[in-house]
Amino acid sequence: MINHSTKSTIVSNNTKFAFIFDMDGVLVDNMHMHARSWVEVFMDLGLEGMDSDRYLRESAGMKGLDVLRHFLDPDISETDADRLSELKDFLYRVMYRETMCPMPGLESFLDHAASQNIALGVGTGAGERNIAYTLGIPGLRDRFSAVVGSHQVQHGKPHPETFLRVAEMLDADPANCIVFEDALPGIEAANRAGMQAVALTTTNPAEVMSQCSGLLDVVADFTAITPDIIIEKLCGTCNSRSGESIQKKPCKNI
Repeated sequence: MINHSTKSTIVSNNTKFAFIFDMDGVLVDNMHMHARSWVEVFMDLGLEGMDSDRYLRESAGMKGLDVLRHFLDPDISETDADRLSELKDFLYRVMYRETMCPMPGLESFLDHAASQNIALGVGTGAGERNIAYTLGIPGLRDRFSAVVGSHQVQHGKPHPETFLRVAEMLDADPANCIVFEDALPGIEAANRAGMQAVALTTTNPAEVMSQCSGLLDVVADFTAITPDIIIEKLCGTCNSRSGESIQKKPCKNI
């Protein structure tokens, strides 16, 4: 079992660190339910050759509008996309209502981060209703000082706007922010925001996620890591580059 009792000397200095979490597939292990919901919608619309694996591989973490333009119609209007996205989200909430819970180890991880005065935020491609639905469950309620969803940005992931806006709301330098992500567009967004990331393997296997640059770690959940370890890895990487800015190559969808 991980010992959380030791106060980190790294976090106790004057540097303000922030942890920015994607929501779906990171705070809760629910991406398979999102995938099933999208597949049901696409099947009803007559789209052939669509399955959960393809959705997760090509578009996990994207805004609903971008998902629909990727798979269904590149010219779909925002009004039609909003209507279909809401239908998909309704299916998701119905299917997942009875089983949703925080990712293993997450509550202890958040408790420890808060005790170290690490700022906590969420940057997600989900809409307002799904954010309220997920962050309202026991264990996640009132945990985060800044939350940015798809309804608050012009460009979804892999554009860096979501994560940069969370950093701004937390008053944190992007270089001192660590993103926790499960999806390739999200890792790319972190790269492009100048942030390093921890990849979770809830959506893509470790061998896929480990190919991405700008990663501090690849983990199954939060049971095997502590905030201290992650901050130390960030600082170690910065020191190894002699204070120079880290050049990251975006992790593209593969």
